[in-house]
Amino acid sequence: MPRDLTKSHQQWQKAVTKLPLGVASNFRYWGEERTIYVKHGRGARLTDIDDNVYVDYRLGYGPAILGYAHPEVDAAAHEGMSVGGVFALSTEREYTVAAQISKMVPAAELVRFSNSGTEAVMAGLRLARAYTQRDDYIILEGSYHGLFDAAMWYTPMEEWSQRGEPEVRPYSEGIPLGVRGFAHFVQANDANQLEDTFKRTAGKIACLLLEPIMGNCLGIAAEPEYLKAARALCDKYGTVLLIDEVKTGFRVARGGVQELYGIKADLCTFAKAVANGYPISVLAGREDIMRKLGRGVAHGGTYTAHSVSLAAAEACLRILDETDALSRIASYGTRLALGMSTILDARGIPHSFVGHPSMMGLYFGAEPPRNYRTWKGSDYAFYDAMAQVLHDEGVLCEPDSREPWFISAAHDESCLGDTLRGFEVAVDMTLAARGQGTGAA
Repeated sequence: MPRDLTKSHQQWQKAVTKLPLGVASNFRYWGEERTIYVKHGRGARLTDIDDNVYVDYRLGYGPAILGYAHPEVDAAAHEGMSVGGVFALSTEREYTVAAQISKMVPAAELVRFSNSGTEAVMAGLRLARAYTQRDDYIILEGSYHGLFDAAMWYTPMEEWSQRGEPEVRPYSEGIPLGVRGFAHFVQANDANQLEDTFKRTAGKIACLLLEPIMGNCLGIAAEPEYLKAARALCDKYGTVLLIDEVKTGFRVARGGVQELYGIKADLCTFAKAVANGYPISVLAGREDIMRKLGRGVAHGGTYTAHSVSLAAAEACLRILDETDALSRIASYGTRLALGMSTILDARGIPHSFVGHPSMMGLYFGAEPPRNYRTWKGSDYAFYDAMAQVLHDEGVLCEPDSREPWFISAAHDESCLGDTLRGFEVAVDMTLAARGQGTGAA
């Protein structure tokens, strides 16, 4: 049954007088009647200001990999406060955390810190352009690389008739249309198209900006053969392979996607899971490329390598590296997918899962998608309607079928039971609203 969101609605009415949409980020606005405000998070559960409790599969889009208010990470952050904050000078812990990252990710020969994934990718693209002395870049359709002009282009699949090529549009007003000329879009898992693009652009490509598991597109994963081809093509054409691991880094494996697939980037970015929610991001890569920072390439930031975030990162990375946290996360994700499949199979609903058990996408189509355009053929309207019911049943996922479900080390058996109960109710209510009936045996 619907939740009571009286206090959240009242807060929205007050907040909208001082904040556009009543929130601090567009993505937090879910409509006047359904935008929620959080009271606190503990483990894998959130409580809103109306005291509704949710099993959370958003995790802030992935950062809370160990769960909210993790005692060891938070204790480290408190210790970091005693250092004094930010000085526009360096501390010893910068080296400690950088060395830990290099240990876990062989490609991370040198490391620089920033505050957000967007900042890290911006710096990576700038560095790749400087290193190659080229301006253009290749990006996979459906991938997400942050909120900056070079990356904010998308194809509106909802409007695509599946005839001809869909129009590429800016993600926002205020983006100069001239920026579009630097970007070249290709489909995921199509090595022939990728090679054709390299040939057609004739030595203009600075980098291939690659998200091997697309964190805003169901978690669609690159196939191993495609990644090998991409690596070989970048080498052949003198292009930097910039692997964006803002969401996958230290989540899908200790060494991220690169360990999972056995591929080595020239440059790579990390953010979400580095410090269990404390703001920090990483640009890392080959020493010969990274040494250009400060030698022709600008990089910095007042709050970069803040003492609190660095201390939290040191603790979080140590836990991920030295404990079984990641294997427990993957095990939970596997069992969750199995439970959801059992419910959907009993009702004859075609579906598949994509991505990795730690950040998986539920796709309402029998065959898992290989690229963003395949999403158009799924029953995404069913997912979006079901998500609304899931929220009422205390299961918090992003209300958009293109977003994966994120798992934390704090998700436990009680979370799994509550989720599957809520999921069954949501599926049946969505079927009933469509007049289909449950079809369950």
